[in-house]
Amino acid sequence: MYRHIMVPLDGSKLAECVLPHAAVLAKVAEKITFTRVTTPFRLYEGIETRIHDEMRRKLESDESEAARRYLDDIMARQNYYSIPVHSVVLFGKVTEQLVDFAEKNGVDLIVMATHGRSGVSRFAWGSVADRLLRTSRVPVLMVRSEGCSV
Repeated sequence: MYRHIMVPLDGSKLAECVLPHAAVLAKVAEKITFTRVTTPFRLYEGIETRIHDEMRRKLESDESEAARRYLDDIMARQNYYSIPVHSVVLFGKVTEQLVDFAEKNGVDLIVMATHGRSGVSRFAWGSVADRLLRTSRVPVLMVRSEGCSV
């Protein structure tokens, strides 16, 4: 039923609570792609205009390389039943990048953890999981991270 599963990760231990679920789903999939989105370097209005473009590119490149190493480590940790496992580092606005990647790459299912924020925390931080659920045309399986032991 699911040929291509995408697993977005943000680098947090709570987000990694989804990994055992992804491993089980690998039994019925043909391919899994782990994704991590890096965002444009931003500081505070006014300060960032003082940072040279070369320095900004270097910081963004370093972040992208760290994301690549993180995903390589994730792929090496778990048995995915000999199906192809890939990783992709995306750059830009998180939800937009995830939705765009899923639609352009034939993703059948997105599996991700949700931190379960509510109230002020959700308002202040937003919810990538919530926005992804509302904007994606691909089914989204959300795993609540509260029960995860990290």
